[in-house]
Amino acid sequence: MTTTNPTDDDQAALWNGIAGRAWVDVQEVLDQTLRPFEDLLVEAVSGGRVLDVGCGTGTTTLAVARRQGAQGHSLGVDISAPMIAAAQARAAAERSRASFVCADAQTHAFAPASFDAILSRFGVMFFADPVAAFANLRRAGRSGAALRFFAWRSAADNPFMTTAERAAAPLLPAFPPRQPDAPGQFAFADAARVERILAESGWADIEIRPAPLRGVQVPERLVPLAIDEFPAFFIAAACAEGETLVTGAEELRVKESDRIAVMARGLDAVGVRTEVLPDGLRIVGGPIGGGTVDSHGDHRIAMSFAVASLRAAAPIEILDVANVATSFPGFADLARAAGLKLHERP
Repeated sequence: MTTTNPTDDDQAALWNGIAGRAWVDVQEVLDQTLRPFEDLLVEAVSGGRVLDVGCGTGTTTLAVARRQGAQGHSLGVDISAPMIAAAQARAAAERSRASFVCADAQTHAFAPASFDAILSRFGVMFFADPVAAFANLRRAGRSGAALRFFAWRSAADNPFMTTAERAAAPLLPAFPPRQPDAPGQFAFADAARVERILAESGWADIEIRPAPLRGVQVPERLVPLAIDEFPAFFIAAACAEGETLVTGAEELRVKESDRIAVMARGLDAVGVRTEVLPDGLRIVGGPIGGGTVDSHGDHRIAMSFAVASLRAAAPIEILDVANVATSFPGFADLARAAGLKLHERP
């Protein structure tokens, strides 16, 4: 493993400490969650030498290497030594041609004009000096090299990322507020700022567009890891483009309710197409309308359809919700703080 000293001490400490180790621990789950974005990046690769920036545990780098075969080479770079070690172990296990370097892409001395394409799956929002970083990447790219990356929009557009901190904030008076444009997952929330950064660093023909949420097939081996989260996951699937398939989830039938059947009926009630399977559910994403949903006293289903109201074209009435007050007493207040318009009936 090649190592260089990063210039951003805060990010280096974060990703070489608890954050990096946590990412390694849940690598398989995160990879499946982000797979639709990976697929879009990999599909655009046509060969040659490819640089994957902020490669993490190497999933996208390895996928590029598999697509290229012997016709190209992929290099992953990341500031996190634990994640690079995991990536290298994965590459060795599958005898991949991919290679990895632990370095700060902002300052690392890449060979000039050595890459035909540069890509990143949510790995470029953490630079201390983004103009310097993208200028360094531009120098590493050959003439005509393409740069493609995904970055999160604002916290308001991704409320699931900040639910925990919003819930904890009242209990932590000294909780530091987020700083706009500071390194972090929302650093590229402002599209105009991103365009300026890229232009100032030497990139041209810049196009910024939203990426839709896409349906997925959940591997059965991952189902037990998120068994209690599937009501919320089904709502996300309803918001995605295309079809989502969950199988191997028989346990959902013996929770507080038969969560497969109850969620299917609820989704049907608000206009989302579903197919109930003996051990799971098939969901075809599309517009969410209004309607009446019976939660059958299942607190997770009730809360999930409350969240669905954020995307609904009309009000959603949720019945039999008393258990929410027992399992999550502050849910209504937290939901309103997050932007949900809840009206409780006596």
